[in-house]
Amino acid sequence: MTRPRHSAPELVAFATALLGRAGVRDDIAAAVADVLVTGDLLGHTTHGLALLAPYLGEIEKGTMKASGAPRVVNARPAAELWDGGRLPGPWLVLQAMDTAMAMARVQGTGTVVIRRSHHIACLAAYLLHATEHGMVGIVQSSDPILAAVVPHGGLTPIVTPNPIAVGIPTSTDPILVDVSTSITSMGFTRQCRDAGQKLPGPWVIDAEGRATDDPNALFAEPKGALLPLGGLDAGYKGFGLALMIEALTAGLAGFGRADPSEGWGGTVFVQAIDPGAFGGHTDFHRQMDHMVDASHASKPRPGVDRVRVPGEAGMRRLREQRANGVALYPTILPALLPWSAKLGVTPPAPLPG
Repeated sequence: MTRPRHSAPELVAFATALLGRAGVRDDIAAAVADVLVTGDLLGHTTHGLALLAPYLGEIEKGTMKASGAPRVVNARPAAELWDGGRLPGPWLVLQAMDTAMAMARVQGTGTVVIRRSHHIACLAAYLLHATEHGMVGIVQSSDPILAAVVPHGGLTPIVTPNPIAVGIPTSTDPILVDVSTSITSMGFTRQCRDAGQKLPGPWVIDAEGRATDDPNALFAEPKGALLPLGGLDAGYKGFGLALMIEALTAGLAGFGRADPSEGWGGTVFVQAIDPGAFGGHTDFHRQMDHMVDASHASKPRPGVDRVRVPGEAGMRRLREQRANGVALYPTILPALLPWSAKLGVTPPAPLPG
């Protein structure tokens, strides 16, 4: 079924107005709205405006702060640790990326680790912020409150999907890697459950340890769990990456799963690398352009029309939806209508035709 389209700028304005009416400071509201809509533009429907209703609920409860600034806990020329004070994650990560890029222009690289951030939404949404300035951008995150992914060979979940995203500039479109270290995310599994659909493969295990494509296994009692990337056979690879991300987020932050829970949030690693401090931008682009061309030239296996690089479909979707409107997932606007009525913000009308 064709989804109604909405103007991306109107969606940003709508989200900004809702956050502002909820008491969020203007600059923070604008940043959060832009990141959420960028998630939908790229096609990450579980981590775009789908998060706005729960964010508003967190603001209303006081568990997401509406204003303030991060506290710098430790600082060196190319590294800083921030305490995010449970401020909105999208704003904090954009601030951290700007700080990391400023470090990288001088030092060649810059890293900001944030503890006590709130949820940070779609990681891919931050990558263009780096690649548009010729930088490699890296974002990793973990949520200390949530345990949804089992260690390889285990039945008891101990980590979150622990995503990692890397933006790599080329002479044309950037390569945008955004993957979780579990086979799938909580959001996508919940979306499949709510839509009455199966998962694309046996990506979760039930409470008895049986791999299944039934998303209900994750939520029914006794609860199942997400499998690490690699599944039952090679999940040690995904679990190893998840532990690496725990080290670079919670470990470096000195705050995480070993501490009392403070609610839904994130511990975040943000890094910028300036190719100009190494082999130079020209040769960096030459090398990465070669990899893109080699990928495109690779003979596709049966059933595949052509080989693509990570982020290629997202960039195509972003340009198309900027031009023709965002095709929102059907449950997103209905979830926001009660907030629209409560806060007195008129929702955007769909585009004609």
